[in-house]
This record gives sequence, C-alpha cells and structure tokens, in this order.
Amino acid sequence: MSENPSPEQEKAFAEARARLAETPARIVIANHVVGLYELAAIHLGSNPPRLEEARLAIDALAAIVDGLGDRLGDQHETFKDALKNIRLVYVKIASA
Repeated sequence: MSENPSPEQEKAFAEARARLAETPARIVIANHVVGLYELAAIHLGSNPPRLEEARLAIDALAAIVDGLGDRLGDQHETFKDALKNIRLVYVKIASA
C-alpha cells in the first residue's frame, strides 16, 4: 500500500523540483558521476568485494563519461582519470 503525499510533502516536492530546474544539468550530472564512482568503490571495498555490482556501477560511470565527453565541461578530464583509476582498482581486486 502506498499513501498519498500530504500537502506539505507535495509542497516540498514542488520546491525541490523548482530548485533542480534552476540547476545546470552539467552540475546534476557531475553529482551522479561522483555517486557512481563512490558506489563502485563501496562495492569494491566490501568484504568480500561485490565485483558484479562494482562492474555495473563502473559501466554506468563509463557510459556517462565516455558518452558525454567534452559536454561535461572542465570536469571531463577529472572524470576520465577517476574512471581509469576505479577500473584499475577493479582489475587489481578481481585478479587477487
């Protein structure tokens, strides 16, 4: 069963959507890139490592970084380096 949101919740949702609409897409996407990187790192750091989960997060990260390329702006090179590093960590852990 799901409850209908209260008027206060609806107002909060509307305010959040308005703030999001004012934020440049590049910033929102950058936040998602960082989140995917962190998700991969969490799965790689688990005991035991959850390699399939990490690989999915890394593949999603790559889809954004490689797919959008320079459209990510000044952070593109930083994201490419982060992707390279998390891939190296994955290979090292998967090979152990």
